[in-house]
Amino acid sequence: MARVSFPIHVVAIFLLCTSALQSAFSTTGLLSPPHHGARPPMVLPLFLSPPNSSRASTDSRRRHLQGSEKPNARMSLHDDLLLNGYYTTRLWIGTPPQKFALIVDTGSTVTYVPCSNCDQCGKHQDPKFQPKESSTYHPVKCNIDCNCDENRVQCVYERQYAEMSSSSGVLGEDLVSFGNLSGFPPQQAVFGCENMETGDLYSQHADGIMGLGRGDLSIVDQLVGKGVISDSFSLCYGGMEIGGGAMVLGAISPPSDMVFSYSDPVRSPYYNIDLKELHVGGKPLSLSQNIFDKKYGSVLDSGTTYGYLPEEAFLAFKEAIMKEVQSLKKIRGPDPSYNDICFSGAGSDISQLSSSFPAVDMIFGNGHKLTLSPENYLFRHSKVQGAYCLGIFQNGKDPTTLLGGIIVRNTLVTYDREHSKIGFWKTNCSELWDRLHLSSPSHALPPVSNTTTNQTNHLAPTLAPTFAPMPPHIDNPETPVGQITFDMFTSMNISELKPRTVELAEFIAHELDVNITQVHLLGVTAKVNGSLLKWAILPVSGGESISNSSAMEIISRFSEHRVQLPETFGSCQLTQWHVEPLETRTWRQKHYQLLVMAIVITLLVGLSASGVWLLWRRKKQNLNAYKPVGMIVPEQELQAL
Repeated sequence: MARVSFPIHVVAIFLLCTSALQSAFSTTGLLSPPHHGARPPMVLPLFLSPPNSSRASTDSRRRHLQGSEKPNARMSLHDDLLLNGYYTTRLWIGTPPQKFALIVDTGSTVTYVPCSNCDQCGKHQDPKFQPKESSTYHPVKCNIDCNCDENRVQCVYERQYAEMSSSSGVLGEDLVSFGNLSGFPPQQAVFGCENMETGDLYSQHADGIMGLGRGDLSIVDQLVGKGVISDSFSLCYGGMEIGGGAMVLGAISPPSDMVFSYSDPVRSPYYNIDLKELHVGGKPLSLSQNIFDKKYGSVLDSGTTYGYLPEEAFLAFKEAIMKEVQSLKKIRGPDPSYNDICFSGAGSDISQLSSSFPAVDMIFGNGHKLTLSPENYLFRHSKVQGAYCLGIFQNGKDPTTLLGGIIVRNTLVTYDREHSKIGFWKTNCSELWDRLHLSSPSHALPPVSNTTTNQTNHLAPTLAPTFAPMPPHIDNPETPVGQITFDMFTSMNISELKPRTVELAEFIAHELDVNITQVHLLGVTAKVNGSLLKWAILPVSGGESISNSSAMEIISRFSEHRVQLPETFGSCQLTQWHVEPLETRTWRQKHYQLLVMAIVITLLVGLSASGVWLLWRRKKQNLNAYKPVGMIVPEQELQAL
């Protein structure tokens, strides 16, 4: 995983080739209008929680949110902070509406999507925007307020990020929709229509960026300027164990115990906070005065994955953490490309991390304190069970403090631009709809209006995943697991799929980190729009059962969206999985793999000889191929170096 932010992205989804799902948030009256006459906020869930999730919060202080009397916009959002490097929301553009998955990014000021004439745009989640197919689209003509193309006909934009990815194209205007539960009709908005993208932008799964920063082209500024929403928005990212979260466009009534920091709107276009001190385990770090106030200051960037501190602060932070975790073993990180600081021996129970790792306090200039739990500065070690790594790094020689999404997991962050402050409230972000007493939408569709007839016909169907409840025995190391079964839907038809099932099994084995001999296809059923496959993960050859630790790792890869398949297998979704204890397996199931093993090995040898073994690696390289940027543009978005 790259160390820079928004388009970082090991593109993974729910056993998904091209899509994902999940949702969430919390407090009495939180969504009620902040004052009489204020416009209602739009609530956009970042990720739908599994309907049968057994990991609901048991916090006795949990408040219940009542839905606003006025309508809200609720949309299912996707992806995962650490696995993809971002969260995305769905936006519909045009008439009839065309759907796009956009990274929510407070560090960007432009919203853009790939345009139909872009020959230098990568393969993304959705088709490119077709201006000619929208009856309401028109280009933004060259004027005194914009940069113009060579012929001085149309306005253009250019953005380059510190990890050397870039986006450029023309500006257009069209109707933008936020979902069929929106409290207001589609709005005219200016956005970027890409004709070139490079770097991570080229290879990422998401289609583009939703710019939430300050600036005339920001989607927030445009909606505020039209009087559609109040000058505020909020983000709530899910935690380490369960993804989820929400985005609210518009003002909210803050919880009584929300912690605020002043945010200087003049200092830069980035959202900064007045950070003064860091405490580790209750002890202040010995740092130079104003260490967090240099250059851009302390910046919140939802498009950045991790946290980055100035050199002096990072070294002091690292040393303080090392002193607090002396009982744990320091180990190598999961990626040899990075010198990660990792520790083993803390156990797999996220709720118990605070017994092994210290709390970290952020002290603001007004004396308010935001306490970070271990999940706000750690990420899981992907190769060692019960091991974790620091998700805070040194920001090169840049004195800016950059606070990415990991810092605010399970924290509602309100960007109150009207009052120049940012609020923080610790909560479980993956329980929004339960706390709102609202049913979470299984599909987010654009609002129906007179100008958008039959628009739902233009949207690809989406399967709603179902989950077997976590078997009681899975947490009991004395009870062995017999097998794990799961169903997967793919848009490929059965005749195309059958010759490639061995190849598909190989990719599944790789993504689940199991032996190819453990992966068995139990059946394929033809469906109207594709095929449904039933798979089983069996014990390793010669073994009677799957260890509980291995079973938990496989389950976590499912539930945390850590399974990625090539797009050559079409649009794929995990529809359900089930864990079976050893005693439920028949004699034939227990010994079937011995019969098949020789056939599988023979097939793999044949495939390797023909070069198919390297197909996925080559495909990934091809997707990442791009032409370098020929120039450095004057305006750059903030990203960690």
